[in-house]
Amino acid sequence: MRQRARSLLRWLDRVETGLIALLVLAMVLLAGAQILLRNLFDTGLEWADPLLRAMVLWAAMLGALAAVRDDKHIGLDILAHFVHGRVRRVIHALTLAFSAGMAGLMAWHGYALVLLDYGSGARIAGIPTWLVELIVPVGFGLIALRLLVHVFLPPRNEDMPVLAPELP
Repeated sequence: MRQRARSLLRWLDRVETGLIALLVLAMVLLAGAQILLRNLFDTGLEWADPLLRAMVLWAAMLGALAAVRDDKHIGLDILAHFVHGRVRRVIHALTLAFSAGMAGLMAWHGYALVLLDYGSGARIAGIPTWLVELIVPVGFGLIALRLLVHVFLPPRNEDMPVLAPELP
């Protein structure tokens, strides 16, 4: 059962990463097409710019979700730099729990935004605005959930530098 859960999580990670890659590729191709059309033919796709803005929102939210998944998100861990052992783990857990609460609050307000636009009939590049905005409550809700899960997981590496990002 545990192996099946890990396999499912790996599959979900790959789907998430693939979706981000496809979204970024589509953004690059669409933006490139817009540049070529504008510079070479003095025209463009009327719907491309609003769609690109919506795609940037989706890419940002999915990227943030992937950062939390891989424990590469921005963290307020200045205190953890000065303490070690159990105290460090407690501070880390409290920081994650606080971040989860903030993400949950953002999800709640994102849901209110979606409800506000649901009945308006507004559209972005032919897509209902509420559908484009749906990534905000869903993304922040999933981020909150992942942060809460990380509260109960052991740290990936106790020797990892706290204040500096990991470089490839």
